[in-house]
Amino acid sequence: MKKEMKDFTVIENRRLSPGYSLLKLVPADGAMLPSVRPGQFVQVAVEGSKTTFLRRPISICRADRSVNQLWLLVRLAGEGTAALVGLAAGSRLNLILPLGNGFPMPEDGRRLLLVGGGVGVAPLLQLGIDLVEKGYEPEFLMGARSESDLLLLDEFRKIGRVHISTDDGSAGQKGVVTLNSEMTAGWDCIYCCGPAPMMKAVARVAHEAGSKCFVSLENMMACGLGACLCCVGKTVKGNVCVCTEGPVFDIKDLTW
Repeated sequence: MKKEMKDFTVIENRRLSPGYSLLKLVPADGAMLPSVRPGQFVQVAVEGSKTTFLRRPISICRADRSVNQLWLLVRLAGEGTAALVGLAAGSRLNLILPLGNGFPMPEDGRRLLLVGGGVGVAPLLQLGIDLVEKGYEPEFLMGARSESDLLLLDEFRKIGRVHISTDDGSAGQKGVVTLNSEMTAGWDCIYCCGPAPMMKAVARVAHEAGSKCFVSLENMMACGLGACLCCVGKTVKGNVCVCTEGPVFDIKDLTW
């Protein structure tokens, strides 16, 4: 898939919570968005920062070609993302996209569960939309520390049934996602993105249940093109660059 370096214009910066913003972008030149697969990401240049020299990798949350909008869910984590979270409408962003390999469509089976935690819910939105367009009825399981940390629930509920787990029990079932009763409901395939401990736990449950499982890794990435080697991870086939070979992997190919 052809990669492009393009300027985008911020048309909306919606603060979802103190730590998260949803940026809605359009191509600055008015051209159509490139084709994007769910699970791919962009590398964002942070302009005007004296301390942020490298681009920041951010999952593509939504690529809506009907209105030519690209959505990025940004978590406030440091000076680079703080600059992005603080962008005003009309600001310009330079992106390299689309990068990496996305989630595969199901080969068989109809019962699909998409599990997300934190900013890891981002790529599951476009994945859910694509699955529905292909005739599937995916369900979602969202995990968070508390109700206030749940993100984009209204958007996910437009797509399919949403199950919730919170650590403090303020919404949905109390506990981590792997303790949610829906995890053992007999899924043909599970798609997952979130903190590494959560993904590893979901992978174990999927393996024990005989469900296919694909996870999107969040290794540190500096270039997104396989040149810097800082995102290298172990697989059963040896060490690979997560940014080019992933970020999505079948759990049977990981050394978990």
